Amino acid sequence: MSDFIYSIDFAINDFIADYLTHPVFDAIFRVITFLGDAGWFWIALTVSFLLFKETRRYGVSMAISLLFSTLFTNILLKPIVNRPRPYELRDITLKVAPPHDASFPSGHTSASFAAALALFKENKKLGTPAVILAALIGYSRLYFYLHFFTDVLGGTLIGVVTTVISYFLTPYVMKGLSRLSEKIKNRKKKA
Repeated sequence: MSDFIYSIDFAINDFIADYLTHPVFDAIFRVITFLGDAGWFWIALTVSFLLFKETRRYGVSMAISLLFSTLFTNILLKPIVNRPRPYELRDITLKVAPPHDASFPSGHTSASFAAALALFKENKKLGTPAVILAALIGYSRLYFYLHFFTDVLGGTLIGVVTTVISYFLTPYVMKGLSRLSEKIKNRKKKA
């Protein structure tokens, strides 16, 4: 990464650390960043949508987006870019447990935007609070000095790209699930 990008990234992180932190915010953002840990919240939400026929399409779209987000973020980009985290380059006392993988892109942010935007694409009413939560999760990574702004921006862009992928793949997966359901019904009738 160039010195220019690092200077902007550190300026943003330092501004947040110097002027936008407070013990009350610490407690709030601990909960918010926890919702993004390993994508558990988004995975649970996806599974809950998959369980019901009326919301299955939401779950399929979110699952596709999350799978591609994981592929791009954790399997491809983090190992290739291998960017150190901001707290590794500065003497910072962290307020949360430090992650031990590479910084770019933010996995919390990519998973959050992948799931939230996929949900927004399917249902604006449910997707709007999800996108707001995704933005707060991304911000929480800056708040705790765990990521640079460009890591969060990269994670957001991955979420956008994976949502576009899910937009094109979801109809095919839904058709496949419909055919599978019909086959199962037909077998039951024959039995």
